[in-house]
Amino acid sequence: MGEVRQEPSYLAIQYLHETKRYPMSKLCAALHIPRCSYYKWLKREKNSNELLNEQIMEWIKALYIEQNGILGYRQMTIAINRKYQTHFNKKRIRRLMRALQLQSVCRKKRNSYTPSIPEVTAENILNRDFHADKPNEKWLTDVTEFKWYNGQEVHKLYLSAVLDLYDRRIVAYKIGTSNNNKLVFDTFDEAVKKNPNVHPLFHSDRGFQYTSKSFRAKLAAAKMIQSMSRVGRCIDNGPMEGFWGILKSEMYYLRKFTDEQELSSSIEKYIHFYNTKRYQKRLRCMTPTEFHAAA
Repeated sequence: MGEVRQEPSYLAIQYLHETKRYPMSKLCAALHIPRCSYYKWLKREKNSNELLNEQIMEWIKALYIEQNGILGYRQMTIAINRKYQTHFNKKRIRRLMRALQLQSVCRKKRNSYTPSIPEVTAENILNRDFHADKPNEKWLTDVTEFKWYNGQEVHKLYLSAVLDLYDRRIVAYKIGTSNNNKLVFDTFDEAVKKNPNVHPLFHSDRGFQYTSKSFRAKLAAAKMIQSMSRVGRCIDNGPMEGFWGILKSEMYYLRKFTDEQELSSSIEKYIHFYNTKRYQKRLRCMTPTEFHAAA
């Protein structure tokens, strides 16, 4: 039983010694493991469970590299179970990732927003009811900012997107160098073009584009009901804010961009990845595109 309890420590010592060339004596001392115990474990005859753990760890390392280190243990569990048709639980994957000293490279960053004076406003009809029974029942939208650098010069790109609450897919998006009406209006037009004859509840924050009379007219023409977050309550648009956080932590914050086209292309590639390859537990471990098709 002692060897079973110490297995994560033994695995960690083995991995760090073989891949990082850390001295065995220092690794054992740091983890309070006698060297004789480690060597006894190393020379043992491995049982079927230990051999399986070794296989899982190889899968973990391969997927971790393939996805640029963005997978935490929850996403890793889904990815392994989907790819290899297995049924491992997240506790096992977390334990093995800890033994490999692998964790998601993602980090969070807060953004600040400047309030605007609205021409028109709408009630918060959505009222934080983020459940939808079918596709195109409730759409959320927002605009977020990215930066790229040319030496000491800071340049900005803006991403406008529409998200479907049912399957969490990105329905439409546009990237531009200005956060203006055209960016938002073009995004809305693309969403309508891709999904004709649908009339979802359309929820946004109180950004100046959404509170304009022109945008209200576009919603009326599309026979959509407008809903807006309350002032200073970004949680009212929580799933949309959540998507920004996922996109930025899994792609944007991992590097410093020095080229506009490179940043734009990276955003487009990530949205394609998110829609078609990123599994979500809330979607029964399917991607947004798969969940949408299943409906």
